[in-house]
Amino acid sequence: MTNRLAEAKSLYLRKHAENPIDWWPWCDEALTTAKAQNKPIFLSIGYSSCHWCTVMEGEAFSDPAVAEYMNANFIPIKVDREERPDLDSIYMQSLQMMSGQGGWPLNVFLSPEDLVPFYAGTYFPLEPRYGRPGFLQVLQAIRRYYDTEKEDLRDRKAVILESLLTSAVLQFQGTTQAQDRDLLRQGWETSTGIVTPNQYGNSFPMIPYAELALRGTRFLFPGSTWEQESKYDAKQICTQRGLDLALGGIYDHVGGGFHRYTVDPTWTVPHFEKMLYDNGQIVEYLANLWSAGVQEPAFERAIAHTVQWLKREMTDTSGYFWAAQDADSFITGEEAEPEEGAFYVWSYSELEQLLTHEELTELQQSFTVTTNGNFEGKNVLQRRHPGELSETLETALTKLFVARYGATPESLETFPPARNNQEAKTSNWPGRIPSVTDTKMIVAWNSLMISGLARAYAVFRQSSYLELATQAANFILNNQFVNGRFHRLNYEGQATVLAQSEDYAFFIKALLDLHTCCPDQKNWLESAIALQEEFDEYLWSVELGGYYNTSSDATQDLIVRERSYADNATPSANGVAIANLVRLALLTDNLHYLDLAEQGFRAFRSAMSHAPQACPSLFTALDWYSNSTLIRTTIEQINSLSSQYLPTAVFTAESKLPQGSVGLVCQGLKCLPAPESLEQLLQQVQQSQTRG
Repeated sequence: MTNRLAEAKSLYLRKHAENPIDWWPWCDEALTTAKAQNKPIFLSIGYSSCHWCTVMEGEAFSDPAVAEYMNANFIPIKVDREERPDLDSIYMQSLQMMSGQGGWPLNVFLSPEDLVPFYAGTYFPLEPRYGRPGFLQVLQAIRRYYDTEKEDLRDRKAVILESLLTSAVLQFQGTTQAQDRDLLRQGWETSTGIVTPNQYGNSFPMIPYAELALRGTRFLFPGSTWEQESKYDAKQICTQRGLDLALGGIYDHVGGGFHRYTVDPTWTVPHFEKMLYDNGQIVEYLANLWSAGVQEPAFERAIAHTVQWLKREMTDTSGYFWAAQDADSFITGEEAEPEEGAFYVWSYSELEQLLTHEELTELQQSFTVTTNGNFEGKNVLQRRHPGELSETLETALTKLFVARYGATPESLETFPPARNNQEAKTSNWPGRIPSVTDTKMIVAWNSLMISGLARAYAVFRQSSYLELATQAANFILNNQFVNGRFHRLNYEGQATVLAQSEDYAFFIKALLDLHTCCPDQKNWLESAIALQEEFDEYLWSVELGGYYNTSSDATQDLIVRERSYADNATPSANGVAIANLVRLALLTDNLHYLDLAEQGFRAFRSAMSHAPQACPSLFTALDWYSNSTLIRTTIEQINSLSSQYLPTAVFTAESKLPQGSVGLVCQGLKCLPAPESLEQLLQQVQQSQTRG
């Protein structure tokens, strides 16, 4: 059964025609009826392409209990802001002065005798959540107030008329949001301090901390509180971390790929193993730095050569990525034990034999190369300066590559792994004997690499990056489900061991990252949604919030079932999972995901407050929650926008946009006016991503 809006010309109004609410259009009859019946007016203003308007239409405005109460106690009026911008302007100003915020849907309660607003908000959820009361509670409280607090009502309206009200409904901003802002800043300051260069100890990539520090740089605009009060030059610190990684001995300047860490504070001498999870995180971080405006050529080179290493030495013929390469290798097949770093380091005499005098001279000027070496008499290559490498240096590094691998980079598409020490010692290697490669497939680690490749593709548009990422993701989707359950490991085509929380969380993130790269391909998002459902069913803690490390049917040998929140060599599974929930909520309109995210924050808030140094990924999730931004635009615009540094934005391909608009920006639970130019859209996006 339809209501009065069924005959409206406005598409927005007609969208509400089948609501059980007895909607009126804005007209004299409606206003007269409200006054005659002494019912306050519920005025709801929006527009057809408004995202959260549509959400509220499907939730609160379609609920029978809400409709019953609304119809009995209010005169509900629906207005299309594109038809009546005058009405919209008046009541939007009221909302902004009441709450300090604006946006649509705009929902305002008016006194029937004079149409003065006395209460306003944007999106109201059906049930209490996100720091907002349930809509039926709002209606009941407003009607009770209207009936019983006449004197206060008069005073309130007088203030509104006189000064447009400073703030009558600050609770809609909520103390939780204020606490979140303080908490986010605390976490950012802590992580920025942790990645600040120091003079002592080992040097680890610590990418979750660096990522959070980089995220915070967008709040350091002139005049901002963060900019005024921060004791760190965060952009410089983040840039330095990138330079330490891309120039340091931790990076393999000859063959590509990053080692695990260095044993010194100068990033010179690595512990030589190469782990897939480090490389995935570092590639993503360097791509983010580039997109944030730090377009250092060494970053681009490090990413490109790391992808070449990945394809050449770490990719199975089935498409997935192997786990790791050892730090040690044999110098000759007759040795009983391998030596640390033997595959990677260079004696000065070797360099003299392999390079021309000009090449060696320039190598010494640009890298830490000496006659005595910097590691047990050998040289670990570490760059002295950023910038592009000269043609002479690239030629020299290619000669070293040939000495190590026995072929040029262009001719060596794949380099077979040494699967054990025996293979390493007995195979006929054309160059040096390589380190042993662990060829098992780990979903979580593959997922980190997929995310890194997806981000690098979005920034640099190298098709090989996306090709590698999609091959690995498709392998996991096609092979890691056994009897309907997700599995963590794969050994030569055999899936085994039920997936743990990091496998779910990281792979869901990887699928969402691929969705950003390929907005016209629905399968990535559909797969993420399906996997999230399994994740929630088997690992979510209903009583406590957050995700357990292991599934409910895989805990027989555990004396305690943990919900880890701390980051270590890999990000916190709960941190990544909560960020995923926010992204899924934006992309699907399913606010159940936000319910879970809120419960997760409640579960870990104490840890975030008292041990911010332990959980940067939870603060990254909080950034997503506080500044989440949905951009609806064309595929062409998405491809352009996704290369920029927009760390809390998701994209939805939209072919039917408002006339004259280039897209739509929704921040949290409200939509902004449709921008008419790309410049205006970018301004909205930048504002949305710093509102928290």
